[in-house]
Amino acid sequence: MPSPTLRGRPARLATVALCLLLGGCGSLRYYAHVAHGQASLLMHRRPIVKVLQDPATDPTLARRLRLAAQARRFASAVLALPDNRSYTSYVDLHRPYVAWNVFATPPYSVEALPQCFPIAGCVAYRGYFDQSRARVRAAELKAQGEDVWIGPVPAYSTLGWFADPIVSSMLRWDDDDVAGTIFHELAHQRLYVKGDTAFNESFASFVEQEGLRQWRKARGLPPPGSRDQAMEQGFTALVLDLRERLRRLYASGDDPAKLARGKQAQVDAFRRRYAQWRDSRWSGDRRYDAWVEAPINNAKLLPFGLYDRWTGAFAVLFEQAERQWGAFYAAVGTLAEKPEAERTRELEHLAAAKNHAP
Repeated sequence: MPSPTLRGRPARLATVALCLLLGGCGSLRYYAHVAHGQASLLMHRRPIVKVLQDPATDPTLARRLRLAAQARRFASAVLALPDNRSYTSYVDLHRPYVAWNVFATPPYSVEALPQCFPIAGCVAYRGYFDQSRARVRAAELKAQGEDVWIGPVPAYSTLGWFADPIVSSMLRWDDDDVAGTIFHELAHQRLYVKGDTAFNESFASFVEQEGLRQWRKARGLPPPGSRDQAMEQGFTALVLDLRERLRRLYASGDDPAKLARGKQAQVDAFRRRYAQWRDSRWSGDRRYDAWVEAPINNAKLLPFGLYDRWTGAFAVLFEQAERQWGAFYAAVGTLAEKPEAERTRELEHLAAAKNHAP
């Protein structure tokens, strides 16, 4: 998401949309672009230990990288996440984000126009290392009549194909978010199910959240504050409600002119519901105002819900594994091997158990 106050969970969707890694893209030009962008990251990464030893390193950057290195070691030693070279190096991007994702939907549908790759399966976006290229692609899709949105990406993972660096755009966040992002992206390296974005992101988000609680406890800090999480969950619920209302509208089969009027009416009503929610529950906290006031279309709604749909289910699974990471990962791996319909039914059962827990 463009606003840093949205913290970045839906913005981290560049996990796998890299043609160089996944093999087979529709355009040789796109392949060349991604190959060049990935190679540039690999060429410019510096081991964090050397950055810290460099007397020219800014003290603030050094402090944050030192903490990130501690979180990286914690991830493997305590959270049983992969022990490799990922997130042990640093790249100064000299640009605000590492990548930009282009999302697109038909004008009267809330379903993404998918981008499909051999290893990752189908995802809801295509990623670009160059913002201008993302804008060109977005303009092409818009000219075809599609709803389009470009989402900036502060962090991403190559699923262990390369030793991913910490990039300077990750440091836009606070210390907890940097540590949580390392846990999140390493969780993708631990387990990834082709074509099931909600499963993958919910799993990684649970590892991030539980890992962050354990990380803070190990450092003698209280649990993460609940206010920001509650606001994020509440705002996400509002957006998902809008998406469902639009889904029902489009299913009506009305003529395009009527659908266009209904679409705008739903967006206007969402903005009113948002203002009431903001002022009545959060004392007028305006952190989401910029996102709400900017143009809203179907594509802009796509990232929501992917990161937390099944986090409650994974929380139950973690408790069933007696809070032991190895046993938990084994249970998740067993679940991941099941057919998608069966996997979804089990996740629904686990989520229901979480919702009915005392």
